[in-house]
Amino acid sequence: MGRRLFLVLGAAALGLSGCFGGGGPSELLTLTPTQSRTATGPRAAAEGRLITVTTPSAPHALNNNRVPVYVSDTIIQYLKDAYWVDEPAELFRNLLSETIAAQTSYVVIDPALYTQAAGTTVSGQMLRFGLDPTRMEAVVQFEAAVSRPNQPVLTNRFEARVPVAEATRAAVAPALNAAANQVAAEVTAWLG
Repeated sequence: MGRRLFLVLGAAALGLSGCFGGGGPSELLTLTPTQSRTATGPRAAAEGRLITVTTPSAPHALNNNRVPVYVSDTIIQYLKDAYWVDEPAELFRNLLSETIAAQTSYVVIDPALYTQAAGTTVSGQMLRFGLDPTRMEAVVQFEAAVSRPNQPVLTNRFEARVPVAEATRAAVAPALNAAANQVAAEVTAWLG
């Protein structure tokens, strides 16, 4: 039993060593909303003003924490030394939730905290979230789906492109952040 515990603890220590400078990335990228809801008192959801934003589905190329480079319609590479702190779909969900909360009267409920609330649900699919090297643009493409109680599901596709000076982490990260914020603002305006 003692030897087994020693081996498990040793494996755990090796796994954590990459988190503290051993071989992991020196910096991680994230998304920052251009508008955030201020820390005010409690909000009550009026009739029809409760909303939940779920994590969008994403193609396999986005189901990791790397930044894809869309070399062509059939070739994807990854940007060197560029790693997200979480998967892009989850980062975008957080950004979209914060944008909706800041720009509308919706009360946004995180699906991880409360799943029994009936109201509007925003879901969708991240189609692209990376660098288009042919046009030297950061591109974010999101297919949104909105479902409201007793109404048909509505879908709409949003895309934002922001110029990038060079294919580096320092240039691509802020451009992707700007494109993601643009898409989040457009989705928010569409929700009404």
